[in-house]
Amino acid sequence: MEQPSPDAAAAAEAIESLSVSQPETGESSNPNSTHELSLEERFKIVRSIGEECIQEDELRNLLAKKPEPICYDGFEPSGRMHIAQGVMKTINVNKLTASGCRVKIWIADWFAKLNNKMGGDLKKIETVGRYLIEIWKAVGMNLEGGKVEFLWSSKEINSRADEYWPLVLDIAQKNNLKRIIRCSQIMGRSETDELTAAQIFYPCMQCADIFFLKADICQLGMDQRKVNVLAREYCDDIKRKNKPIILSHHMLPGLQEGQEKMSKSDPLSSIFMEDEEAEVNLKIKKAFCPPKVVEKNPCLEYVKYLILPWFNEFKVERSADNGGDKTFKTFEELAADYESGELHPADLKSALSKSLNKILEPVRVHFKTDKDAKELLKRVKAYRVTK
Repeated sequence: MEQPSPDAAAAAEAIESLSVSQPETGESSNPNSTHELSLEERFKIVRSIGEECIQEDELRNLLAKKPEPICYDGFEPSGRMHIAQGVMKTINVNKLTASGCRVKIWIADWFAKLNNKMGGDLKKIETVGRYLIEIWKAVGMNLEGGKVEFLWSSKEINSRADEYWPLVLDIAQKNNLKRIIRCSQIMGRSETDELTAAQIFYPCMQCADIFFLKADICQLGMDQRKVNVLAREYCDDIKRKNKPIILSHHMLPGLQEGQEKMSKSDPLSSIFMEDEEAEVNLKIKKAFCPPKVVEKNPCLEYVKYLILPWFNEFKVERSADNGGDKTFKTFEELAADYESGELHPADLKSALSKSLNKILEPVRVHFKTDKDAKELLKRVKAYRVTK
């Protein structure tokens, strides 16, 4: 068997060191504690975030030439935070900052209004935005050193309106309506939906955000891919050589059969970041998890994209009669056992629930003990989710 190169082996070790907590101590890990990361290590870590990267050679070149690349991600404050938005985002941001990147998280309050989230009520949208930030702080996003910025779109746009709006208008002028409507997926809409004029304007603004924030890397989900591609096409229109690199992360499916993504309007579709232990256990118990089937199995996806990156292992506790305890270090090992029938769905679900509850416990504690956070959560839970 061909042996991995020293650079590749070091990169794999560096990625492993980025778990948010260590299995035995529960303490935060410091990926830079033993050595400074090489270019290959930085590239492997950053690249590991994306299900797709456009383009890899541009990413490597960026990391080689720019000590602190700027990464951008954005969220509409639109209700309670599900586990993909909370845990996956924390994992990805911590990988980026550990690799020397700066991360700008765009709290897209004006965009939520354009998309009629929270009924378009900006006060409610602001409350939800503050709640999102509280969760990221509580779950373990590394905010030390000032490498992560939370930026409110309304405040930033108002402070530099003379820069922002001409950019939006230029993007709108250089694209026809059909091309803009193709980006409707970014709002959770389809091309066949009846869109408001505000929702037609939305993609032009999101495209402008990338240049407004001086982003080198667009680190969003696969559902945002079309508008990121629009930004690269705009670079061709204006003869700009350095295009934003698209690093699109995987979209976790809903917990029920056939759900391609989580739905905030379906309580059994997703786990929320402040769900109580019993709620997590019930949702995982009811989750779609066909025996011996790996593909499109949401429980296995949770392990692959949440548990293994967080703990660097997945521990299954079973009676001796059922095979005894086993610790999986790789998803391939886990998938093989599950497909063969060595690992039963009930044992998988039990171990998954236990691991998820370990991750979420600090969030639950924060929202029970911090007076301001407790009030934020109370308000957010009272808001009706609007599509």
